[in-house]
Amino acid sequence: MTQHQSTQTMKPATAAKKLGVYLEATPAEFREGVVSRAELNALQADPPQWLRDLRRDGPHPRPVVAAKLGVSISGLARAGVTEPLTTEQIEALKQERPEWLERERATQAEVRKEAARLKQRDRESAESAENGG
Repeated sequence: MTQHQSTQTMKPATAAKKLGVYLEATPAEFREGVVSRAELNALQADPPQWLRDLRRDGPHPRPVVAAKLGVSISGLARAGVTEPLTTEQIEALKQERPEWLERERATQAEVRKEAARLKQRDRESAESAENGG
């Protein structure tokens, strides 16, 4: 009896998330189908022009907007930024440096600093335990 290996597929929303693009800005044929693992790998390895354009110009999904601005997704929500932004809009915000952006960047820097402190503490306690301390 021959076993058939099923092709692993994903919804377009999942594929868009993995590609770092805003689903609603993708071509209709991408949004209306399913994406196999092989197709996703091909898109990542050799992105078509529409994917290169989306990654360069946007509109970008919230995780990408947050990363480009150096803030958290929660920080975007607190600031009322709920819509996808284009690269041009993101650059304008960076130039304007609104109060909320400065505040959220400072918050993000504190979060990173605390995470690094905890990681160092855990590393030191693990070393201490290894050395019988």
